[in-house]
Amino acid sequence: MAEHAPRRCCLGWDFSTQQVKVVAVDAELNVFYEESVHFDRDLPEFGTQGGVHVHKDGLTVTSPVLMWVQALDIILEKMKASGFDFSQVLALSGAGQQHGSIYWKAGSQQALTSLSPDLPLHQQLQDCFSISDCPVWMDSSTTAQCRQLEAAVGGAQALSCLTGSRAYERFTGNQIAKIYQQNPEAYSHTERISLVSSFAASLFLGSYSPIDYSDGSGMNLLQIQDKVWSQACLGACAPHLEEKLGPPVPSCSVVGAISSYYVQRYGFPPGCKVVAFTGDNPASLAGMRLEEGDIAVSLGTSDTLFLWLQEPMPALEGHIFCNPVDSQHYMALLCFKNGSLMREKIRDESASRSWSDFSKALQSTEMGNGGNLGFYFDVMEITPEIIGRHRFNTENHKVAAFPGDVEVRALIEGQFMAKRIHAEGLGYRVMSKTKILATGGASHNRDILQVLADVFGAPVYVIDTANSACVGSAYRAFHGLAGGTDVPFSEVVKLAPNPRLAATPSPGASQVYEALLPQYAKLEQRILSQTRGPPE
Repeated sequence: MAEHAPRRCCLGWDFSTQQVKVVAVDAELNVFYEESVHFDRDLPEFGTQGGVHVHKDGLTVTSPVLMWVQALDIILEKMKASGFDFSQVLALSGAGQQHGSIYWKAGSQQALTSLSPDLPLHQQLQDCFSISDCPVWMDSSTTAQCRQLEAAVGGAQALSCLTGSRAYERFTGNQIAKIYQQNPEAYSHTERISLVSSFAASLFLGSYSPIDYSDGSGMNLLQIQDKVWSQACLGACAPHLEEKLGPPVPSCSVVGAISSYYVQRYGFPPGCKVVAFTGDNPASLAGMRLEEGDIAVSLGTSDTLFLWLQEPMPALEGHIFCNPVDSQHYMALLCFKNGSLMREKIRDESASRSWSDFSKALQSTEMGNGGNLGFYFDVMEITPEIIGRHRFNTENHKVAAFPGDVEVRALIEGQFMAKRIHAEGLGYRVMSKTKILATGGASHNRDILQVLADVFGAPVYVIDTANSACVGSAYRAFHGLAGGTDVPFSEVVKLAPNPRLAATPSPGASQVYEALLPQYAKLEQRILSQTRGPPE
């Protein structure tokens, strides 16, 4: 009967763009339960597509707050119906899609603290929001507010140094400024502004949960060095903003015990702790168990780099966030739009539409590609802002084409050299203990991973990250329980399954790429200056 013994566990939640998901992780860090609610499919009455409403202007993108509340009701009822034993839950934490914001109407705190266990949440909270459809990360309607914020603090670089990023349309400070300017009545009736993460935590707490440092760094409002709200940024966005946000807290904080609503309705233990929720990207860093000096590379439709940083150097590209598992350190995020679609195009054009031939091209060409370098951006790149294909031969002269196998290597080497150059631009340095954790579609191709190992001069591991934000949230719940800031996160998650070694740097790789990287960086600057004139 041992298999039926109660399993003490932590829950990890993820309130993402398209669904709410939960996993249960036991004390040995095994995931033994998962459940989800898909917004479009399970809540069709809200009329979302991909979990959002895209407005007529094509720029404004929102999601209905009550849809998220109702999704939580549904998922908890599903867990109850399946016989899930809530009494064994020691703690829970969660993640929210970054940059979404929720506006609680005056009087909502009272509604949260006096929930009746006889009714679902959405029936009791339906009148609690001064904005019923809230801006999410896909919104790009706040360009005017971004320019105003940058001007108020002395420019884009000054804002980046202060908050970790230049002004971005999706960032919460700019969204709040737009709401204050265009809907001042709703703003004045708002008593609290939450991020999706702190909103979800508030539902479990039965009172307003504070914003954590890590997700708070994606707002253009938090001073990432001092971990306090920037008075200059608050003042540039809206009045009385500090009191509407509340003080931020370390990401591993226990913010309270679960609301009696869940104890009475579902059987959670009264001592179940709620650990501060954070953003989905920081939660994924926790789920992948990054440590100091590590890099995670997600090789998908777009390529994303997560970096663990000690001494960040904020720039005009990329983002610096407070680290979700070590409040003394930082994480950086870099996004590259031309990812797997670009790799597939070059495969089709230069490798007979075959990944096998693509791999053979990488195997048959030498490291450094004989000095042939390429930049491949069929859509406008984010990092850096370049479009088009640009090929250079050994003499740094522009050429119209490369032979097929040279083209394949130029693409892959170029993609990874760009990642290393821009990572180092944010203060990252490869260390002797650096590991690269690769995920996403291209991480299944060993020859691509070999180039990654060679360019960075570090071993590459592969890891299953299907639920990294959820699993990372459960790990963070264990970390909060264990004492948070006083206990290293790596100690708490040491029982978790290890990633698998996929590639180690080839002999001589570091000499080849240390010579090529400055050349690649110079060519990138040359293309940039030709496409947009001299830098300001």
